[in-house]
Amino acid sequence: MTDFHTTTHDSARPEAVAKRRALGKRTARENIADLCDDDSFIEYGALAIAAQRSRRALDELKRETPADGLISGVGRVNGDVFDGAHARCAVMSYDYTVLAGTQGYQNHRKTDRMVDIARRERLPLVFFTEGGGGRPGDTDAALVVNSGLEVTSFYSFARLSGEVPLIGINAGRCFAGNAAFFGCCDITIATRDANLGMAGPAMIAGGGLGEYAPEDIGPAEQQAAIGVVDIVVADEVEAVATAKRCLAYFQGAIADFAAPDSARLAELMPANRRMTYDVRRIVAALADIDSMTELGAAHAPNLVTAFIRIEGRPLGVIANNPRSLAGAIDSAAARKAADFMRLCDTHGIALLTLCDTPGIMVGPEAEKTGTVAHASQLFIAGAKVQVPWYGIVLRKAYGLGAQAMLGGHLKRPNFTVAWPQGEFGPMGVEGAVTLGFRRELEAIEDESERAARYQQLVDSMYEQGKAENVASYFEIDDVIDPADSRRWLAAALGG
Repeated sequence: MTDFHTTTHDSARPEAVAKRRALGKRTARENIADLCDDDSFIEYGALAIAAQRSRRALDELKRETPADGLISGVGRVNGDVFDGAHARCAVMSYDYTVLAGTQGYQNHRKTDRMVDIARRERLPLVFFTEGGGGRPGDTDAALVVNSGLEVTSFYSFARLSGEVPLIGINAGRCFAGNAAFFGCCDITIATRDANLGMAGPAMIAGGGLGEYAPEDIGPAEQQAAIGVVDIVVADEVEAVATAKRCLAYFQGAIADFAAPDSARLAELMPANRRMTYDVRRIVAALADIDSMTELGAAHAPNLVTAFIRIEGRPLGVIANNPRSLAGAIDSAAARKAADFMRLCDTHGIALLTLCDTPGIMVGPEAEKTGTVAHASQLFIAGAKVQVPWYGIVLRKAYGLGAQAMLGGHLKRPNFTVAWPQGEFGPMGVEGAVTLGFRRELEAIEDESERAARYQQLVDSMYEQGKAENVASYFEIDDVIDPADSRRWLAAALGG
């Protein structure tokens, strides 16, 4: 039987493959082969070619525009861990060796087809988005589409958001429509040499906005700092491995896991309440060994969002980071937390809050960032969450910030417990004394006497807000040894 697919293979295009090698990159088909289990990928639309028959020979199009620059299909991912149904995944990849990975008439149709398959079969979708955006050379399409705007792919792909997990991967240049797809994904992964923007150099210059090299537009590290890229990796090999790891959280629980030494948790919290610490170490020590994957590490570093596992079960973690803004919640952190809540809730992943916050950022500079709107969205997102939610107060739980972290109030989570260092109140102890007892303190003329009275009030209010005292009023469910945190979570998740 004639092999109609010969021209679609990498082996049929040695010069194009050599150019990828020279850039230190893999081909689209190599990335898909690495992502999917061996021999599991079934390709859709392999024989499609660019809609340029009116100006180019058919043999040339078959040779030069295989699959119309978009490889799409369904395969299995992590099939060694999950059964067939949970391992199935839709996959799409622009092929930069074909017309610079641009979006053509036929590959838009292929996108719509794959989105429809993913929706019907409830399949997660991994999308390699490298490419230069819209392609003006598809002259055949003018017979059907004149303006170039009657394209349904962006609508169909955006509608898929919230229905199935979407993971975007980008290595190299990703501009215009390709970037729009990347930005629609739930989890975004980019290599350090990636550039992402809503327009490439030609469109920017055409708009009279200046001449720029591709490397000047949206470098990955910059995009990570503002929250466009969730995870920055070294290369495509690491990108694929990271995508498989992220996808696994949505695929479900795993049987094989290694439990950490829970006794270490207490050692990670300083005895001095004014000393800072790395909350990421606490998250990692709480989780199954080597199960933590952080999203958005470079963006809003005062709040950590991460996936972990507890006895093999996936769990989304939101944790204040005292090493940045003392763990206070600013606009960026509120958006980050709200987005992560929605992601976990949409796809059935339980949530854990690790609370250590002095509250929501205040003051004129904070309000210039829209704190009122963004902090309020955090309350709304928390109120809408339907998956199980658990709260552990590591140290500070003050004001509206603590309420927002715990979904609105202390009894919103399925359980709310505190470590022994936990402290609670409508605002930070020192601030509450300064504000609430200002007149009394101002009336004391002697400075040493005033300082002594101030410290007396602080100590009294601190004792009142201690976790043990708060628990005695049953405002929280218990005060626990840090070593018991996993036991509480395992029991709740296993219920």
